[in-house]
Amino acid sequence: MVKNIVLGTRGSELARAQTLLVEEAIRRANPGITIETKIVATRGDKTRVIDPRAGRKGLFTAEIERALLAREVDVAVHSAKDLPSETNPGVEIAAVLPRAPMGDVLVSKHPEGLGALPRGAIVATGSVRRKHQLLWKRVDLQLVDLHGNVPTRLRKLAENEWDAVVLARAGLERLGMLLSRAEISFEGRRFFLEMLPDEIFLPAGGQGIIAVQVRTDDQSAKAVVAPINHRETLLCLRAEREFLRRLQGDCDCPVGVVANIDNGKMKMRVQLFMGSAMDPREAAIEGAPADPERLAAELLSRLGAPAFAQGYGPPHEHQ
Repeated sequence: MVKNIVLGTRGSELARAQTLLVEEAIRRANPGITIETKIVATRGDKTRVIDPRAGRKGLFTAEIERALLAREVDVAVHSAKDLPSETNPGVEIAAVLPRAPMGDVLVSKHPEGLGALPRGAIVATGSVRRKHQLLWKRVDLQLVDLHGNVPTRLRKLAENEWDAVVLARAGLERLGMLLSRAEISFEGRRFFLEMLPDEIFLPAGGQGIIAVQVRTDDQSAKAVVAPINHRETLLCLRAEREFLRRLQGDCDCPVGVVANIDNGKMKMRVQLFMGSAMDPREAAIEGAPADPERLAAELLSRLGAPAFAQGYGPPHEHQ
């Protein structure tokens, strides 16, 4: 029986909150175990301005994976949507926690949501997917780039002449900020909330999922985390990651893809923006959840899209 284990994670408030959820789950499943958490600074944490030409693959995960491979930590904790779909052969996702609500939230200085924003309103987001989705429904919007952790993003909304930002609902909930579905209070400022509809703002692959990664040859760590794995969530994550792998698109790709299991069937949906087209390509499929990779391949075939490597044009942005 393993008596000691070291968890590796980023140092952001959200990453720490997510790691605490993993720690609590491991303790419940392994009474008496001693757990240490090691903070690992990632390239994304060190970089103030992210150059889009450099890509975002592994931006918040590569250094944690290196610490795992170097045996500085035993278990790596990630936001699943940050993990590149091309996996490192020395590590694997051994467990995931149950998926949190996966949708996006508009955090705004105006009540009534996206449709009520003034014409030409300024909305901030660092997500290429969200930028396309916003312009699909509101072509008049001005978009600005936004990076940093959740408190930083909210602080920037308060300090700038912006009208709104778009954030992941799961992050707000895990930080204990989403006490109401209508508004949020942050550092004395009041912002209004709209839960953006999934049929328009289809989430990123892996959004809302905490992934637990171990070395492929570490049977002891696998035994520790196996009891905390939520099987259905892991099957859905496998499907979403396989779709992105085949598409050759991760954080830089304007794509939303979601799998869920209902009544014994896996249902997948995808939304892909290509070139200068405002409307996305969309497709859906359902089948047996036992082979999520096959289902992902069929979904890509049904979508009829070329590989991301051939390039998709980004939407216009106002810096």
